[in-house]
Amino acid sequence: MVPRVRFAPSPTGFLHVGGARTALFNWLYARHTGGVLVLRIEDTDRERSTETHTQVILDGLGWLGISCDEGPFFQGAYGDRHRDDAERLLKEGKAYRCFCTREELDSQRARAEAGGQAFRYDGRCARLTADEVAGRTAAGEPSTIRFRVPDEELAWDDAVHGRITFQGRDLDDFVILRSDDTAIYNMAVVSDDIAMDITHVIRGDDHISNTPKQIALYRALGRPLPVFAHVPMILGTDGKKLSKRHGATAVGDYQEQGILPLAMRNFLALLGWSPGGDREIVPEDEMIRLFTLEGIQKKAAVFDPAKLEWMNGEYISALPAEELLEPVRRRLGQLGVGHEGRDLRPIIDAVKSRSRTILEMAERVAVRLDPSRSTPDAKGEALIKKMGAAFGANLRLVVQALGALSPDGWQAEPILGTLKALAEARGLKLGDVMQPVRVALTGSTVSEPVNELLAVVGRPRSLARLEEMAAPSHGESGAA
Repeated sequence: MVPRVRFAPSPTGFLHVGGARTALFNWLYARHTGGVLVLRIEDTDRERSTETHTQVILDGLGWLGISCDEGPFFQGAYGDRHRDDAERLLKEGKAYRCFCTREELDSQRARAEAGGQAFRYDGRCARLTADEVAGRTAAGEPSTIRFRVPDEELAWDDAVHGRITFQGRDLDDFVILRSDDTAIYNMAVVSDDIAMDITHVIRGDDHISNTPKQIALYRALGRPLPVFAHVPMILGTDGKKLSKRHGATAVGDYQEQGILPLAMRNFLALLGWSPGGDREIVPEDEMIRLFTLEGIQKKAAVFDPAKLEWMNGEYISALPAEELLEPVRRRLGQLGVGHEGRDLRPIIDAVKSRSRTILEMAERVAVRLDPSRSTPDAKGEALIKKMGAAFGANLRLVVQALGALSPDGWQAEPILGTLKALAEARGLKLGDVMQPVRVALTGSTVSEPVNELLAVVGRPRSLARLEEMAAPSHGESGAA
């Protein structure tokens, strides 16, 4: 049978990186096996589910390049089937009507807690006679439907964790249908997975506690179990469950921060899965070829933003400038930096190897389009202070020397020759000529080669910025 997997997010919030990782693992498994990925939006929480969150989830999956073969299907549309399945269990004696009110249940819970015990429903409604149930129902008394958990072993061979066993006697008889005839999560999920012929359930290991209940429902409905694979939790670098205190947790936030979808997908894939060896950069076709459920690790994964930025930088460096144009242009627009008529590709090529995000790269491009946007960083300020009067004086010498170059001669090689000749003629170290230029144009002591930087910035903007930074306010007056 062709494997069928599903990603089933709840549209009550944004697409969390944990959910995105689950979607990716399902997608990789479907592509590896030639199977089918179903997208099911579990929107039965009417108060919290919104169309906006649904669209954010769809947009996030689209940005990551996770394409689904069927769907999106909306769980809320299948309420009749959920109810029919629950009522079938009721008719077969595998479930029963519960008339306990919220107040009665709260009272039972309070007594249990007062006695230092965990609350368990006492099953009082399971002991009602058929006549009692019929009478209370005819009187219009509201009721839920509870599933009779069988006193048997509820176990499965998890594709990640191995054999996991629960005992039915340790579980409550749980509600499967509310008094308003809407299904509880476990009932709806099992009903949907059966109807959609799901063969493999790949999800977070926070669902392990739900699995014995779902196994009991599969058995009661007379259907075979899917393969369950519970993937490890994602932790922050402090070893605690990933949350907003660790920074961004929504996929859309990382998109806005300038992370490339290729890098995000690669990073997420390695959160709890290993392709073997010490590989970090894994192309998509390799991920698909190598992905197996057996390769998913049992231990929790650590979400390290610094590693994500490093990986993103590796992808940025490897991509041709043409593929980086669109996101850079979009970010320049957000920065209010005009670039009409400028070929951005040489500038992107000049800065991409030192950029870890699209934002960082776009800001460096912006500085090269308009050097007046640059502000000396800590190391730049330290150089200005260290050189003192020589900083401005050397810049004035550079302006004088480079000003002799014609617009047509403003190319990397002639610029380099001019700067070397200047240093030699004045008896200066080449670094004492180059570094002030680098700081003046970028604010940093690190950049592409200075002659290439000057060529990219262009003659008018370079000379104007160098003259501005040569002013006495950027160093004490005096000769070099």
